[in-house]
Amino acid sequence: MSESHHSPIWDQITVRTYEPSDQQAVAWLYERGRLAGQEQPNDTAADIDNIHQAYLTNERAHFWVAVYEGRIVGMVGVAEDEPNLAEIRRLRVQPELRGQGVGFKLMETALGFCNHHGYLKVVLDTAFEQGSAMDIFDKFAFQHNRTRTIGGKDLLEFYLDLYREPRAEETE
Repeated sequence: MSESHHSPIWDQITVRTYEPSDQQAVAWLYERGRLAGQEQPNDTAADIDNIHQAYLTNERAHFWVAVYEGRIVGMVGVAEDEPNLAEIRRLRVQPELRGQGVGFKLMETALGFCNHHGYLKVVLDTAFEQGSAMDIFDKFAFQHNRTRTIGGKDLLEFYLDLYREPRAEETE
């Protein structure tokens, strides 16, 4: 995980809770991801249009933005999929800052939230099979679960167990 800490901008990236004044920047990041083929064909973007309702009215959900030099350069949300299961949604980083630690800080924040709220498992999906996002999933030990084809595009699904079963010798 330490490669991200060597980024020249690492200490200048802050992650904070979404505010209504962030809406235009968040919509732009969403649209960039959509145009890059990151969205599922049936994605309505209803959560992006109303982040407060979708993520900030339930204590077990949240939405953050990453800020660098006073501008929003990334975002991520956590939604409660079902009891004990969280879904990481809308992880986006401005293209020119990928690989600089922005996504790592967002994922670290989201997973810290999931741990704090007692989730046992985290899921996410992506249409990208390589690059910075896959590096982040690897660094946090996400496991590839399956690949589905939707609308002619592959969607890779990942999971991370936040609990660990004790081995027999640890319980004796």
